[in-house]
Amino acid sequence: MTTKPFGLYCPTSKACEVLLPRWTIQILGELWGGSSRFNEIKRGLPGISPTLLAGRLKEMQENGLLQRIEDPATGNIDYIRTDKAAELDDILRALAAWAQRHITAEIALEDRDADLLMWNIRRQIDVDALPPRRNIMRFNFSDATSPASTYWVITRPGEPVELCASDPGFDIDLYVETQVRVFTGVYLGRRSFERDVEDGLIFLSGDQRLITTFRRWLTFSMHSDVDDIVRVEYDTVGA
Repeated sequence: MTTKPFGLYCPTSKACEVLLPRWTIQILGELWGGSSRFNEIKRGLPGISPTLLAGRLKEMQENGLLQRIEDPATGNIDYIRTDKAAELDDILRALAAWAQRHITAEIALEDRDADLLMWNIRRQIDVDALPPRRNIMRFNFSDATSPASTYWVITRPGEPVELCASDPGFDIDLYVETQVRVFTGVYLGRRSFERDVEDGLIFLSGDQRLITTFRRWLTFSMHSDVDDIVRVEYDTVGA
């Protein structure tokens, strides 16, 4: 445990000593979201260095929050949440709901990392709700601050969703033109998808079936339907 003890017997303080080291809760969130490999966790948390991530994973294993599983045949290593960590799900969900209700949209949407947004978007695509073929969707973000601003999502029946930051060379079925701040806002439930499409802040073109069923095959964050979310004020300049 790297956090200096508070010197208090309060159970909440003791829990904080385990959970407060920087990135611990965020790593739990990535594991909860389905990441299990080191590089997957790192991509979902671009602000953490590989050295710090390795150290934090080791500490979390020592604290009984995750299990390190190595495949002897391939050498692949997966990090899996323990039952002890899974008990925190309701707490993490409540923290996210609190943030959705009490942190302003301006602060919540200040980061404009398109890579991180698309890493999360790919998890929300329901392949079974798409036409049973290969589908190529191209997302372009005019305000991205990440190295890439254009991404290609590739889906095939029965296969994991692929995310590319370089052109895979296939014909595009759906074009999505928008901004990171806009699509992040929609993804988090801070903005209205319908309103932003109507206002031209999200522009869809290509296969009409994909356009019509967009909200069926792409679901937004599990926290986007929290009651009383602090939403963007559309009458504010620049919203």
